[in-house]
Amino acid sequence: MEPGYYLKKASFVFISFFVLFLTTKEANAQLIYQPYSYHFYQKLNKAVYPINSNSHTAVKPYLISDSSVVRGLYDSLVMAAADNSQKSWVYRILFSGHAVEVKNSGYTLNADYLPDLQLGKQLEGRRTTWLNTRGYQVSGTVGSNFFFYTSGYENQGKFANYETDYINKTRMVPGQGYDRGLPASSKDWAYVTALIGYQAGKNITIALGEDKTFIGEGYRSILLSDYASAYPLLRLTVNLGKKVQYMAMWTYMEDQNAVQFNSFSNNRRKWGAFHYVDWNITNRASLGFFNAIISEEANDLGQLRGFDINYINPVYFSSAFGPPSQVADHTLIGFNSKYKILPKTTIYGQLLFDQSLSSAVKGNGNAWQAGFKGWELFKVSNLNYLIEYNTASPFTYSNKYPMVNYAELSEPLADPLGANFKEYIGILNYSLGKFDFQGELLWAKYGLNTGNINYGKDITLADDVNIAPGYSGTGRGLTTTLKYAEGTVAYILNPKYNLRMEIGVLLRQESNALSNTKTILFTVGLRSSFRDLYHDF
Repeated sequence: MEPGYYLKKASFVFISFFVLFLTTKEANAQLIYQPYSYHFYQKLNKAVYPINSNSHTAVKPYLISDSSVVRGLYDSLVMAAADNSQKSWVYRILFSGHAVEVKNSGYTLNADYLPDLQLGKQLEGRRTTWLNTRGYQVSGTVGSNFFFYTSGYENQGKFANYETDYINKTRMVPGQGYDRGLPASSKDWAYVTALIGYQAGKNITIALGEDKTFIGEGYRSILLSDYASAYPLLRLTVNLGKKVQYMAMWTYMEDQNAVQFNSFSNNRRKWGAFHYVDWNITNRASLGFFNAIISEEANDLGQLRGFDINYINPVYFSSAFGPPSQVADHTLIGFNSKYKILPKTTIYGQLLFDQSLSSAVKGNGNAWQAGFKGWELFKVSNLNYLIEYNTASPFTYSNKYPMVNYAELSEPLADPLGANFKEYIGILNYSLGKFDFQGELLWAKYGLNTGNINYGKDITLADDVNIAPGYSGTGRGLTTTLKYAEGTVAYILNPKYNLRMEIGVLLRQESNALSNTKTILFTVGLRSSFRDLYHDF
């Protein structure tokens, strides 16, 4: 990856930072950008989903203002009111504060060192796994309208057998970054996010930088998830009255498998444009409308297309949003909904239609989700739960032009399993004092390719080449079953940046007619940061 590429992106972000800085005014109010991770966000359920609230909940990460309905609970979880004036610097960074913490009437600044150190033992082959991550995060506000956040991680590690196979195949550490090519037994990679934002009053927010976006109410999303690595984005969020929220996002993504040209440095790029309209029909019910388009920056002949001005059109489902018919673009539409069926239980669902399948594919590509979640299960305080089903028909998210598949750097922008799968997930979270407990069970069935025959699970492949006859029906191909269970126990040392001591056990079995891969992994570590690191695939 050419260093100049990252330099250009960083320059763009910091020039924008400077412009926004000049426009801010001093104030006592504060905005907090909270990076998304399912484990932390589920702790906010009782503030986000009560029946008397009409908050827009689908688009994550959240921007938490002083008037936000989650602010009180959030402050309690991160010990915002902790008095560190009489504490030593060492005590503060280990237990109750940030390494750097500045707060006055004009601006705030927080900075932390983020270790992620883990040691594990895989029973099969008596394989030792480890993770050595040195990270940082810096966040803050200027005045009452401007916020910024950045995090970075330098990593080396050795993974369990199935994750090593995944990295060797995709050249990506799941959801993070390139493997930079150390010996096959260990991996080396970097991961960086940077975001700046401006809130104009209470109704308009603009965010710019490199980050991820999640749309949905569940653990997975079949519309847009945070599984793939971070990408450059410009995100606009507008509240239209009290019941409607509109989000438009433009992204600049990469594909390392596409045909390369001498005139291009690094990977080939593609543009993404996303719209999401969330309508709170009542305090109990909401319905969201989603569409996305992925467009190549240049075609396979090396002809540069550039950014089509039509993609700036903010009108949802506008005909002007569509490109000329001869251009290779990928369009998807979908829906997201929730209903607060009981005071502490919410049901939710998603539906997606892929409008760009080739004529070689029978039927329409579609995916859907159904689930329910809640808190205080069995009237136990801080016991949160989720049960969810996800499925995607063969070739959903694929395209006859692989450059515009629904992926970032070969990793799905939706469910990690790609397409041609059925998946059941159950998750329990419980907090008791400084202890956090989480358990997850997953069962999935999918159809793998055999030889060069394409059954539609790998969304990076063309959907009009080597199509299997009679493939229709989810799970066709090399029928494979995935069973996964994971449990963790953590002791929170410092909730400001989620510093914790953690032990875990992971059980995984992937079986079909040709193989039966088993993994039993025990881990222990000192971990920190708010981010999702997925292992359940």
